[in-house]
Amino acid sequence: MVLSTLVLFFYLDNLLRGEVEEELFSTQARIVTSLENGMPPQTLPPEFEVTKVSELAPQVLKDTIIFDPLQNEMEEFREVTSFKSIKGQTYKITVRNLIVESEDILSAVILSYIVIILAVLSFLFFFNKRRNQRIWQPFFSNIQAMQRFTLSSAEPIDLMESDILEFSELNHEIETLTRKVRADYLNLKSYTEDVSHEMQTPLSIIQAKIEGMMNTDGLSDIQFENLTSIQKDLQRLVQMNKRLALLTKIENRQFSRLEKIDVAGLLKKQIENFNEISEASFVLNANNGVHPTMDPYLAEVLCTNLLSNALKYNEHNKIIRVELVDSRLSVSNSGDHGIVHPEKLFTRFYRESNAQKSTGIGLAIVKRICELYGFTVSYEFSDGNHIFSVIFG
Repeated sequence: MVLSTLVLFFYLDNLLRGEVEEELFSTQARIVTSLENGMPPQTLPPEFEVTKVSELAPQVLKDTIIFDPLQNEMEEFREVTSFKSIKGQTYKITVRNLIVESEDILSAVILSYIVIILAVLSFLFFFNKRRNQRIWQPFFSNIQAMQRFTLSSAEPIDLMESDILEFSELNHEIETLTRKVRADYLNLKSYTEDVSHEMQTPLSIIQAKIEGMMNTDGLSDIQFENLTSIQKDLQRLVQMNKRLALLTKIENRQFSRLEKIDVAGLLKKQIENFNEISEASFVLNANNGVHPTMDPYLAEVLCTNLLSNALKYNEHNKIIRVELVDSRLSVSNSGDHGIVHPEKLFTRFYRESNAQKSTGIGLAIVKRICELYGFTVSYEFSDGNHIFSVIFG
């Protein structure tokens, strides 16, 4: 654009000068014709001047600056001076014509280019914007369809068709991928459910047989201790199987029932149940204004796992404090020292020690439930207490 501006400037300047010179010679020719026809010489400063001289001289074509009384300023003129001998008399004929200043030409060119560029850019902007919106509409629509896509739904993904080859190929690959992912998900879901279901029966049978063997006479102390240990491991395996199945269902978002949960009432009921089976003392401080929206069963699991974890790891049988204030649930139990790796606390099968108190899945389930509903779960050790907190909302 800069180069074309310079070229156009010099071209217009040369063109205008050519036109001015053509007008100068035309006016000169008319003056010569008038003198040849016997008309007296006339002058019209600064346009043209005719004076008598004694001798001829060469023609001169030049630029000059002359004061123009009409404009009351100095103006640039193109001037041609020639000498003619007409009817025995020598005349000096000077013809001038006002020329457009270079600055005016340059300003006009630049202004024209600016207007043209702005007009072109405006047109291209709105044209390309509308065109791009139309072209990319299938792409963004399909992104939204992918965001709405869920494995648990039986409906196929609804993609918007496009005339663009790349988008059509992308749609084909997305449909192929989602079909494969859904098929793999259904197979894995079926496998998990089948394994969980099929394991329940043999585990129950084994547990019943062990209980039967423990109730028979003639068992030595060593045999009884071994059977008791086997029974504990079997119960732990049963709990692990149930919790893994539950964790899988949570991660697959199979809990779609939503209700307003009275967390205070739920905690009170569960604490009463824990008091019946343990000697620990629970102190509940709760208001009745906390009602998060979630699946009732998962709400029960969330509270149960927090209370159960506090009960298992409570040191010196001190009081377990449960507080529900301003959408924040806190469960604290006594402890000798804090968790060494709190960042791993909510991962599967993580335990700080080798003590076989739990399956190591309860807190992972708490974490997944909170992620499912957008809650925040955290841990801290303060004043000799392990404090687990859940912020609803």
